[in-house]
Amino acid sequence: MKSKKVFFGLLVFLCLSHVFTFAQTINVAQKLGDFDPIVNQILKDWNVPGCGVGIVVKDKLVFAKGYGYRNVEKKLPVTPNTLFQIASNSKLFTATAVGFLVDQGKMDWDKPVKNYVPRIQFYNEELTNNVTIRDMLSHRTGISRHDGIWYKSSFSRAEMFDRLKFLEPSLPLRQGYLYNNLMYMAAGQIIEDVSGQTWEKFVTANIFTPLSMTHSIFVPEDMAKQADFMLPYYEKRDTNTLLPYPLYTEMQGVGPCGSIISSINDMSNWVIAQMNGGKFNGKQVIPQNVLTETLQPAALSAKMPTKYFENINSMYGMGRSTSSYKGHHRTQHNGAIGGIYSQVSMQLTDSVGVIVFVNGRHGSAIVNIVTNMIYDKLLDLPKTDWNERALSAYLKDKETARKSRQNPNVDQIKNTKPSHALADYVGTYEDAAYGKLKIEEKNGQLSFTFNNMSLPLNHYHYNRFDSPNDEIYGSYSFLFDIDAQGSISQAKISMDEKEVVFLKKADAKLTDVNFLKQLVGKYELNDNTATIELSNQELILLAPPTPPMHLVGYKNNSFRIKEFSDQIIEFTLDAAGHATGFKWIANGQADVLTRKK
Repeated sequence: MKSKKVFFGLLVFLCLSHVFTFAQTINVAQKLGDFDPIVNQILKDWNVPGCGVGIVVKDKLVFAKGYGYRNVEKKLPVTPNTLFQIASNSKLFTATAVGFLVDQGKMDWDKPVKNYVPRIQFYNEELTNNVTIRDMLSHRTGISRHDGIWYKSSFSRAEMFDRLKFLEPSLPLRQGYLYNNLMYMAAGQIIEDVSGQTWEKFVTANIFTPLSMTHSIFVPEDMAKQADFMLPYYEKRDTNTLLPYPLYTEMQGVGPCGSIISSINDMSNWVIAQMNGGKFNGKQVIPQNVLTETLQPAALSAKMPTKYFENINSMYGMGRSTSSYKGHHRTQHNGAIGGIYSQVSMQLTDSVGVIVFVNGRHGSAIVNIVTNMIYDKLLDLPKTDWNERALSAYLKDKETARKSRQNPNVDQIKNTKPSHALADYVGTYEDAAYGKLKIEEKNGQLSFTFNNMSLPLNHYHYNRFDSPNDEIYGSYSFLFDIDAQGSISQAKISMDEKEVVFLKKADAKLTDVNFLKQLVGKYELNDNTATIELSNQELILLAPPTPPMHLVGYKNNSFRIKEFSDQIIEFTLDAAGHATGFKWIANGQADVLTRKK
């Protein structure tokens, strides 16, 4: 394995350091030819407001231009300095930042992360004891996305980091590729724990500043205060009307996976360093071995195509993938957030790099179209009509979606009713990883609030309620379940790659330690004694010879026995709030125990 890595490192070094005569002789202006009218036509074909394009050849930005508008209402043009949220193109910055710590001997790519950050916890001991930072950065932990945890949430980075232990893996460790933004969030927290600097400060000091990326920032609200920034747009459903898309702002907790905001001019300096062995303006900014490691293939990230074969054999390294594009070695990554798309790619052996930004939610394909067209022109590769191919597929999908919306609710069972009054569904529900979900009722209409997002809920059938198909947030389906006592106890929602179960929270007092202390004591019925103890903020019922039973808050003064969901312990209290006894309800019967004095 070591010899293979040494060979790969040598290969990358040769690719990055050798002077390529071909790259030196590219006449960009001549080869691009009719590029401007083609790009303008692409924007028109897709009804997308604008895009930015940058081309780097060896160590120079040789082309930087904006097309269309960064602000449609004010007719403000896209420029090489227009700020875009680059989303997941932030990942290579994070992987590179980790590389600095590895280069300093503070971490190792292939040793367990817990060696350096002992507080990290995953779902089980196998993961906790074995996951490496390379596993996390190459999406091979076996843990799926769980984007619903961070999307529009107010969780801090530390709060999300502590929730990793609740994420059950979908695959064994290193047995497959499952893209996961949260692993990059965690890498950012690890950088802070190991270096003592926040991810933002570490990236600014070690990457932005030495690369003269003076306009690059992290916070959308700060971007909106600048003179030259874009706004995202979307196409109103079933029309050609462009509307402003809400600027996505809840990125700071999960920032290391995608919060960087930059421009064509700034990103060109990043690409120059990547293509020239980490050097910029004659200075070694990024260690050569860090570049080599991020390029090292670690996980197969795409299946072999069945229809088109121009770009094949995609492997993910750390923060970027590598592939063969028409026989040329390419490394790239895409970014997508809130109607904004980006692609940063490099043909390393040709010493050519391309940056493309787009600000239309329905124009994700444009970054690929423009990038591929540039490489085909500059490298004299066989011509492919990328726009026609992608546009044809998009229009077919758009029509399919339109027809599907004309025939909604195909599995709905008509003329059914909810099992309970709407007020019984109201409350706060919680999942250990995803957090809190709030159900409210007003004027006979249920609604939900989750992660700063609120939508109405309409009865679908039985105990299922669905939100309308919102043009921004899509639709959500809630299936409410009842417990053994007939109360609404949980809400199940299909989210990310699995169904998430949110449990209805009990009255707040039932988890209040001061209240729980009032219930501790010995209780008796005839000659039988039961004891209520408090341990780790949880009540425990001891009734030998039965094993200890754990009490979970239910409602009013009642608790459910965790081990027997059909059994309830209901306390009676005096005027001062002290327990005088409890009912033990089981098998439809109630035994009354009195507190011993």
